[in-house]
Amino acid sequence: MVTLEPVRDAPNTTETFVIEKVGLSIDGNDILSDVSLEFPAGEVVALVGHNGSGKSSLLKMLARQLPATAGSISYGSQDIGRYHDRAFARLVAYLPQDVSTGSEMTIRELVACGRYPWHGALGRFSEADREKVEEALRATHIENFADRFVGTLSGGERQRAWIAMLIAQDARCLLLDEPTAALDVAHQIEVLSLVRRLAHEGGRSVVIVLHDINMAARFCDRIHALKRGRVVASGTPATILAPDTLHDIYGIDMAVISTPNLAYPLAYVC
Repeated sequence: MVTLEPVRDAPNTTETFVIEKVGLSIDGNDILSDVSLEFPAGEVVALVGHNGSGKSSLLKMLARQLPATAGSISYGSQDIGRYHDRAFARLVAYLPQDVSTGSEMTIRELVACGRYPWHGALGRFSEADREKVEEALRATHIENFADRFVGTLSGGERQRAWIAMLIAQDARCLLLDEPTAALDVAHQIEVLSLVRRLAHEGGRSVVIVLHDINMAARFCDRIHALKRGRVVASGTPATILAPDTLHDIYGIDMAVISTPNLAYPLAYVC
């Protein structure tokens, strides 16, 4: 029987997640194979790759939504399966692709849901909880319309509200599955700028699934690329945005161009 750890603060570690030779098989189909990756603390790390490469499955495994069928996943040098549910929720917050629920709630009510791991279903909502909610609203710049219903928000506003809920959860690591998938370019930049600021100014770690390699290069410190369930590239944006590496990831010819106003190159299909 696995012994669960009691609720406690985040461990003092230089890394968030460490994945070692992880595999995932569902109904006899290999989704992920021999995946080994590290996610340094305080960085925004992107998972990229073509559709069906295993990005979302890997993020779900980090969030304990899917169990690994091989290998190990640890957080703070401890296997994630050893954490009590509430202890893990105080460390790691997960935002799935589908955030269609909560439309009937106000933004403030939605953000307050992030405090559940700290007081429980029957616990009293304390003044400290209220202040965490207000801090999250201010951090995402939605405090001025916090009493609006979530269902009335634009796509970018809705994503900011959900991210505010994760901030109120007070977790040190955020797992975001394609938070910009349904947004136009302006709102993509708005949301990713927010995510990067939260990481670099707030000392949080972020693992984010993205489709757009240029957005990943612009807003992320590190990129891990998957193809057919295996790691094909891993490194800084400058390392990943190279024609040969991009061909390995996407299987098509891509070129890159340097721009005077950006610290990273831009990739485009030849």
